[in-house]
Amino acid sequence: MISFLEFEKPVAQQEARIAELRSAAAGDDVDISAELKRLEDKSAALLASTYASLSPWQKTQVARHPMRPHFRDFVKYAFDDFMPLGGDRLYGEDEAIMGGLATLDGRRCVLIGHEKGHDTESRIRHNFGMGKPEGYRKAIRLMELAGRFGLPVVTLVDTSGAFPGVEAEERGQAEAIARSTEACLALPVPMVATIVGEGGSGGAVALASAERVLMFEHAVYSVISPEGCASILWRTAEKAPDAAEAMKVTAQHLHKLNVIDRIVPEPVGGAHRDPRGAAQTLGKAIGEELDALSGKSAAELIRMREDRFLQIGSF
Repeated sequence: MISFLEFEKPVAQQEARIAELRSAAAGDDVDISAELKRLEDKSAALLASTYASLSPWQKTQVARHPMRPHFRDFVKYAFDDFMPLGGDRLYGEDEAIMGGLATLDGRRCVLIGHEKGHDTESRIRHNFGMGKPEGYRKAIRLMELAGRFGLPVVTLVDTSGAFPGVEAEERGQAEAIARSTEACLALPVPMVATIVGEGGSGGAVALASAERVLMFEHAVYSVISPEGCASILWRTAEKAPDAAEAMKVTAQHLHKLNVIDRIVPEPVGGAHRDPRGAAQTLGKAIGEELDALSGKSAAELIRMREDRFLQIGSF
């Protein structure tokens, strides 16, 4: 069952009417197909028009939807033969950042990404997708493995930010994020990163410093959360919608600013309404980018990354 967001109330009311009609007609011989189709078409049109004009804050809510597909869903629906590899060989395993070997339509690759979890138990186990130093060091280890065996790297970014706890700072969180970013920039193999939900701060950049950066239609990518920005500027998180507007966090804004290279369309109503379809669309887009990058030398790939990031913010 779909969990409706605040701005989706009109759609929720329409869906409730459809459910009531189905329930009332159950077991009766009355033909309600025409009325049912009329209401379903009206609901679909309302959903499409709602999602065609979302504000940056509303897109932030969609990106955080509890039913939005995460790393495990993309592995299930878009990749094959996933073999997880764990541990950073220094401290331990961090389940907020997952990775391993996989294939994408026959293309072998190293796949790395954030996993938020889907219920209370799994969200706690995956630390809500907030990576710790050992998670980023695991990512570095996997990127080095990819470089050694000539495998392209694919990353799926979905985090509100790296874990800010005391224990993470004690184990060198900032250094781990910086080293992971450095490892991305120095990769001798193709790298394609996709912002699939939230792309928050350095915790996202550490897995997204690629020569090709894709972004889902309703994902968000920013240096700080809208609530965090609002708390700093206006001393209240209630100004988060204004902050989201000013920060240009949406895929559409970031594509115009050349921060990302490609927007990947989502099913009508967001990826959470059709995780399989969203994953398959994403897999196709990533495959096209990998094909375009294949055959390029390590020097060319590194130069592409340097150029794209040095050009951000230039006029």
